[in-house]
Amino acid sequence: MSIDLTTSVSARKRRVPQQSRSRDRVVRILDAAALLVCEDGVEALSTRSIAERAEIPVASLYQYFADKDEILLALVERDIDEMDAQVAHDVAALTVLSVRNVVSATMDAFVKIYLQRPAFVMIWLRGRTNQAVKEFVREHNQQVASDLLTTCMNAGLIETGTNALVAEIAIEMGDRCFQLAFESSMTGEPRILAEAKELVTTYLERHATQPGLEGVSV
Repeated sequence: MSIDLTTSVSARKRRVPQQSRSRDRVVRILDAAALLVCEDGVEALSTRSIAERAEIPVASLYQYFADKDEILLALVERDIDEMDAQVAHDVAALTVLSVRNVVSATMDAFVKIYLQRPAFVMIWLRGRTNQAVKEFVREHNQQVASDLLTTCMNAGLIETGTNALVAEIAIEMGDRCFQLAFESSMTGEPRILAEAKELVTTYLERHATQPGLEGVSV
């Protein structure tokens, strides 16, 4: 038995430039924006400052992004793609599947990327001022909840017929706990992260099967 948590979210994915030079410029723009967000905060970000840090003309930046909000959204999309890949990899590596193990692996995977992508912490966990970002992450959370619920039920960890709202609430609880854990620490407050795992696990175990509680070998 295996569990596949590769998310199918791809909403609002912008067209990827085909030419190598254009792709490199987009990467430079995003990397420059990420550095500036970490240095000066989201509110201080501007297309001019991004272009200067990326060492490209402002006019060239506008070939790829209409404004700084589009750049912030692209940053979040890129980071969430990495989170999804990390979750899929780490859960697939589990040798024993249980609700507790899946929750722990999933939340640890998110934290790994938070530590690698501090701009995401600034934009999402400490920001949430960009409406497009809020809509994208909310939609992503709903898709992740749906995927988690389906795959966990298929693996026999969660009772068949469990309402989708259960998984959505679990994902949103974890998200809010992450927000609290990273509020004053860029590495996340360990005690809050530990409590977050226990909170989400205990909630989901109310809907777990006996194998989901005890664990099954894979």
